[in-house]
Amino acid sequence: MSSSKSKDEIWDEWRDLVNMAPAELEDWLETEEAKSVGDSGSGESTGHKSGRRIVKIKRTNKDDLTDDQWDHMATVVGYIKRHLSQGGPKDGVEDSKWRYSLMNWGHDPLKGDS
Repeated sequence: MSSSKSKDEIWDEWRDLVNMAPAELEDWLETEEAKSVGDSGSGESTGHKSGRRIVKIKRTNKDDLTDDQWDHMATVVGYIKRHLSQGGPKDGVEDSKWRYSLMNWGHDPLKGDS
């Protein structure tokens, strides 16, 4: 694994930051809003592809995760943290591309800290 974090650290951050349930994320990925954000040079944006991988990871037992899945989890955690640190729009967060992007990566900023 290329990350300097331990799997336990990645797991804890993943559980904190990826706050959408698999079914919820799947439903979201089917929406036009989900498909409207991100760089989609080849048809599907990176975030959208990531969302599908996240659903799979969330349905996998921790002990059964592959190194590739752990790497992706570390990437997801990094992306969400960077995106959140930029801060969202002052108004209209609900319908913002900022929120849509985060949701493609499994994080709904309107859910608050649970």
